[in-house]
Amino acid sequence: MTKKLLIPLVVFVALVGFLFTGLFRDPREVPSPLIGKPAPAFTLAQLHDPAKTLGPTDLKGQVWLLNVWASWCVSCRVEHPLLMQLAQAKAVPVIGLAYKDNPEDGRAWLAENGNPYSVSIVDRDGRVGIDFGVYGVPETFVVDKQGIIRYKQIGPVTAEALETKILPIVRELQKSS
Repeated sequence: MTKKLLIPLVVFVALVGFLFTGLFRDPREVPSPLIGKPAPAFTLAQLHDPAKTLGPTDLKGQVWLLNVWASWCVSCRVEHPLLMQLAQAKAVPVIGLAYKDNPEDGRAWLAENGNPYSVSIVDRDGRVGIDFGVYGVPETFVVDKQGIIRYKQIGPVTAEALETKILPIVRELQKSS
């Protein structure tokens, strides 16, 4: 009889432990199963020149950022000035992934707000975003010279995230061969 009572008690204590641990976690720090794995393969049309395509194999040999954005994304407006500064500094190529967006709207948005991207590619149906495990826009990925994802920023890039996480990772990866 006591074993029947003990099992629900153990399950309850374990559940309370998981919930309690969750109270102290940063909700933006969602671990990505893709960290340390190759960037998903894709070939997408470029936003400003749809006759041309781009994929991770075209970027091998260089460290790059993939910034998932959309013209309809309010949070993308928040991070945009930092991305413009990053582009001016030429610290790392930033590839834009126009996620579930109308290409005309994306081009107009960049014309109005400035274009921080080395190139932007169009993921109109969101399939590449799904392959990258995108929860919502914006999200930014750091990809190394071999095409391995090394970091994922969920939500807008902040000055703090750029200085304490993203750029130090980029600099370290750029040093390696």
